[in-house]
Amino acid sequence: MKRLLILGSALAVLFSGQAFAEPPKTLLNASYDVAREVFAAENEAFIKAHPGVTVDQSHAGTSKQARAIVEGLEADVVTFNQVTDIDFLVKQGFVSADWQKDFPKNASPFYSFPSFLVRAGNPKNIKDWDDLARDDVKIVFPNPKTSGNARYTYLAATAYAKEKFNGDEAKVEGFVKKIFENVPVFDTGGRAATTTFVEREIGDVIITFEAETRGIAKQYGTDKFESVVPSVSLLAEFPVAVVDKVVDKRGSRELAKSYLDFLYTEEGQKIAAEFGHRVNNEKVAAEFKDQFPAIRLVTVDDVFGGWDKVQKEHFASGAVLDKLYGNR
Repeated sequence: MKRLLILGSALAVLFSGQAFAEPPKTLLNASYDVAREVFAAENEAFIKAHPGVTVDQSHAGTSKQARAIVEGLEADVVTFNQVTDIDFLVKQGFVSADWQKDFPKNASPFYSFPSFLVRAGNPKNIKDWDDLARDDVKIVFPNPKTSGNARYTYLAATAYAKEKFNGDEAKVEGFVKKIFENVPVFDTGGRAATTTFVEREIGDVIITFEAETRGIAKQYGTDKFESVVPSVSLLAEFPVAVVDKVVDKRGSRELAKSYLDFLYTEEGQKIAAEFGHRVNNEKVAAEFKDQFPAIRLVTVDDVFGGWDKVQKEHFASGAVLDKLYGNR
């Protein structure tokens, strides 16, 4: 019996070694709602360079994605649009605390910002954030409770109002509250909001990432929609991370890291730029410079004191967002 136990242990070690010697060739990337097209293209290019590999996608609001991972979604990597949702995974023990040091540019391979898309001819003459608070303007953007995309919109509008009203918080909150009141329906995610604006023809303007506004205009026709870049907006980084708890379980760490590294390569950056994202690679950025209008971008750190402070003061239960959003 003792010899059988020893043999069984040896076989277990052997097969364990074989499992790690032959790591899985599949990855799951949990991403944000409006990133379907860009990652379909990124995945195709990555797979071409890594024959036999399969990359599956999951798309939803990033807060929903983060909760799904904690509840059992075995995503090897996340490509989110908000730092706080990765920090949530850190607190739950799924991602290492120093994840932003694992990849360049604070683990953000490309970036964007909240921008506007209006109907052809811009019939309501919407030019800047002020216009969104007018009584005759109906706005479409997703629910800031479930969408990182929408939280950026909320923060960008707040940042604009802070400048406009010289930090008068009562006026700032009144301005943002009026914008909320002008939203006829709050969808759960960015892609659903696009459907509401484009296919259901609700609203005069949709606020979403610049990359999405460019994608909508390209898909449905510049004769139907036109982009409007406001005078100022908020830098929206798209943070990425390896989900340590999952890759250690699956033995997929090396492949997961290679995948995220690819997003920083010249090829990966060019794909992102082709899909309307602003990139950090200087050569690629210069190549696409004429396609991206100049804009002044402010940051969460400069305006709000960082994501930790934003989470406590704006997004925590009972904080400013709850106060302004009410029971909608």
